[in-house]
Amino acid sequence: MHAIGIDIGSTAAKVAVLHRDALQHHFVIPTGWSSAETAQVILQKLLEQGLSPDSAYIIATGYGRVSVPYAHKTITEITCHGRGAAFFTDRNCTIVDIGGQDTKVISMEGGRVVNFTMNDKCSAGTGKFIEVMANTLGVTIDDLTTLAAAGSGITITSMCTVFAESEVTSLIGRGEKKENIAFGIVDSVVNKVRSLCIKHGRDEQYLLTGGLSSNSYLLHSLESTLQANVTSSPLGRYAGAIGAAMLAQERIH
Repeated sequence: MHAIGIDIGSTAAKVAVLHRDALQHHFVIPTGWSSAETAQVILQKLLEQGLSPDSAYIIATGYGRVSVPYAHKTITEITCHGRGAAFFTDRNCTIVDIGGQDTKVISMEGGRVVNFTMNDKCSAGTGKFIEVMANTLGVTIDDLTTLAAAGSGITITSMCTVFAESEVTSLIGRGEKKENIAFGIVDSVVNKVRSLCIKHGRDEQYLLTGGLSSNSYLLHSLESTLQANVTSSPLGRYAGAIGAAMLAQERIH
């Protein structure tokens, strides 16, 4: 049997298919306004690959996990991200998952979750925060971080997305350079992540997951701020889905 993990987040839904411990297939689609509709789109895509709930064990996780009626089991994203970390590293580490609506910091020891912290949904430090700020500047997220690399000197003090957006609008109005504003936006996210990590104590090894895990500027900024090794992977955004698939694989065996 195939093992399938479905991670329906607030902005994107990720799917990972394992067969005999190897990642055979993976894809991502926008979650849209309805997790239930997204789950049906995922089912159709799986059927097109010759995969069905009758021939696979499926575990759903994430924000919309309860909207996957064909899943054999639902498991929290903390557990799935923790399990998925083993796909990327065999070392003890602290996972930093920057998601759409929240950021999770998960401490791993011996392959087990020993502690976790999540930020507030409206606060800086989330993918949605970066998306809103990028829209305010009229750029893409990738363009935002490229601009930030050339900027400096600005601090965004508001920790709420709504107030931070107003703060950015004021900076634009007074003619501040776009590069400096972008620097302040990314810096506020990095410092929010740092404040969450501090609650777990200092670690020497961090694993960045989530939709921004392949962004090199964010990765290097986190390394500099945490003063530690921060690694990632092109598959980093699939950590939850891969973890769910790995847990499904264990149930097959």
